[in-house]
Amino acid sequence: MRRLLLILPVILTAACSEPPQKELNQAQGAIDAARAAGAEQYAKDEYSAAASSLQKAHDAVDQRDYRQALSYALDARERAQDAARAAADGKAAARSKAESSIIALSSEVKRLDAKIKAAEAARVAPRDLHGARAAEQDARNALQEAGTSLAKGDYKAAGDAVAGQTGRIDAAIKALDTAPARVVRRKR
Repeated sequence: MRRLLLILPVILTAACSEPPQKELNQAQGAIDAARAAGAEQYAKDEYSAAASSLQKAHDAVDQRDYRQALSYALDARERAQDAARAAADGKAAARSKAESSIIALSSEVKRLDAKIKAAEAARVAPRDLHGARAAEQDARNALQEAGTSLAKGDYKAAGDAVAGQTGRIDAAIKALDTAPARVVRRKR
């Protein structure tokens, strides 16, 4: 038993006499996987924490504190895996938000189009229709840009493309509602 107690510290010291290269490589691989999953964009905090832990592990290796390096490398791997999971969740949420924004804007464009047609039938002056038509065209362009971004998987750009368009359409609809219709004079 005494012999075991004397040998145990020697074994533990020998076990930590080399850098934990395997764990460092695993942590780096997990960070690369998290980056590929979009963690830099959708899980910034978790990704930064993982990268920071990996850097601390490398610093500990430079100081020859291999036990601490092992601890940081394991922490970095775990944090990177958490970042990858959070990125998947964040990406799904961003996609859902972008899709709902696109659907909402699309219905607003249809509503504006109906108002424009009604205003044309009521013979509203063309200068009063100009702003509404411009807002409608801008919204259609934004929808097209958002659709392209959505197809590429860039959900943030898709959401940004349609942001603010609904307010502009609402303003155009209000302007049409208050635009006076022309009175048609009939000759007698």
